Amino acid sequence: MYEQIILTGIMLVLVGCLFGSRLKPAWLFVGAISISYLTGLIELEGMLVNYANPSLITLILLILVSIAIEKTTLIQTLARSLAKGSLSHSVMKLGLSTAFLSSFTNNTAVVASLISAIKESPTHSPSKLLLPLSYTAILGGTLTLIGTSTNLIVNGFAVDAGMAPLGFFDFTLVGLGALLAGLLTIMVLLKYLPDNGKNDQEVVPFYLEGKVQPGSKLIGRTVEENGLRDLKDLFLAEIIHGDRRIIAVTPQQVIQQGDILLFVGDIKSVPLLSQFDGLKIVHDKHEKDVEHLVEVVMSQSSKFIGKTVKEVRFREQFHAAVIAIRRGHDRLQGGLGQVRLQAGDSLILAPGSQFYELPDLKREFVYISGLDLQTHLQSKQSNIVLGSFAMVLALSIFDLVPLVKGLMVLLVAFILMGTIKINELKRRFPLELVAIVGSAIGLAKLMINTGLAGKISSGLFFLLGDFGPYGAFIAIFVMTVVFTELITNNAAAALSFPVAYALAVGFGVNPLPFVMAVAFGASASFISPFGYQTNLMVYSAGNYRIKDYVTMGLPLSLIYSVTVLTLIPLVFPF
Repeated sequence: MYEQIILTGIMLVLVGCLFGSRLKPAWLFVGAISISYLTGLIELEGMLVNYANPSLITLILLILVSIAIEKTTLIQTLARSLAKGSLSHSVMKLGLSTAFLSSFTNNTAVVASLISAIKESPTHSPSKLLLPLSYTAILGGTLTLIGTSTNLIVNGFAVDAGMAPLGFFDFTLVGLGALLAGLLTIMVLLKYLPDNGKNDQEVVPFYLEGKVQPGSKLIGRTVEENGLRDLKDLFLAEIIHGDRRIIAVTPQQVIQQGDILLFVGDIKSVPLLSQFDGLKIVHDKHEKDVEHLVEVVMSQSSKFIGKTVKEVRFREQFHAAVIAIRRGHDRLQGGLGQVRLQAGDSLILAPGSQFYELPDLKREFVYISGLDLQTHLQSKQSNIVLGSFAMVLALSIFDLVPLVKGLMVLLVAFILMGTIKINELKRRFPLELVAIVGSAIGLAKLMINTGLAGKISSGLFFLLGDFGPYGAFIAIFVMTVVFTELITNNAAAALSFPVAYALAVGFGVNPLPFVMAVAFGASASFISPFGYQTNLMVYSAGNYRIKDYVTMGLPLSLIYSVTVLTLIPLVFPF
């Protein structure tokens, strides 16, 4: 009883912080398992062994091996084919190809590899392709055991709970149904996606900053007198005067020396701002001509995620000045230097001559206008990489060689061949994922072993008993979907699994459909740009609004849910 009370407090704090704080989930999960150790709920050995879970090791190896797969001609071939045919034809090809690739490699890597090709497409607007790209990558991840991290994580939970390991294709029948239903839904809803093409007249809401220099003719005159009120395609959103922010800028507001003027609008209007005497837009000696500006999209692997522009020191790191930022259509607040960078942020840079020679560009950015960031293998090397990866999968599927052993040998071979560099391994090692999953496995074990999961399931059994196992199964799926949209997919799986397993035991039924409900529910992130990494990556790249995700994602989520809830009990009877 004592253990249950302490663990309940830990879990309540964890869930509260996941929903209500900006702390990274990795820190929260590590903190929760550490407190469990300090309070005597778990031994040190028992805590550390969870970070060496076979499913977690397999996941790490897959992510690292995918570095080589990203460089193959497979991605290049797909990118070239996207420009051919009608929009619906291109979306269908994109969807099926992306789903196939995501079923056996990291879907975040697939999306990152294709963003540049889609943004440079001469025939179709990126906004018509990027969101379908993200959605089909998510759907493709549900096809196999290794398609998404949550499938492997749930398998790890199941094995630790005493269940038989899930097979490579156990997810495939339900996943195929979800993919086909999802792809048809995307095709029907395609017309509702915005057409933010290159010739679109809609003002792209970049976030620009200008500073009033000493001696400027703007000083001492109002906004209206300076002509800052009626600018074409620009809106003066804020003025920062010292420590004071003036958000509702009136025409009578007097401009003073040192004021920072924050504009929202079209990046093509930068030359217009440079015409105002003493209003400095680009610092140092960087080029002010808009034709020389470069757009970049922040990568999820960037070491600068979570840091402010000022902390990054762009001019020192990249020989470039940040002059504008866009995060979808979100209104950013405060000075440019105080904006904390997120994966998917679009930045407009004024680059120096050394910018293009820097070695870290492809680590920090998934897209740079006019540049191909991918390192491509020769055709022969590419075939070797794809063939050897297919062979490892085949050996695992036919139970000849365990997947973890095959991937380990393959990774070493790729390193020796020079296909994967040591620096790439360091950069791409999923440390946060290891922290979340290893800690979550330990917490899930504690919830089951201490009886806390049983207590929670007893309460749910009391509420849902009249609805039978199928009603409880639906409730678990819905709970996991809600957690996935509000926090992260891996955290959702970790929180839902112990309850789902205990609920199945309470009803005396096969726990496998409940386990599958958690796995497929943790992949149902369609309604928000922030619930899943690939959704966030295309947010600014496609110039989407949150309403675009709701318009397309809500019907997709409903149809996905109905499909999955129908198919799981048929494939995995209670």
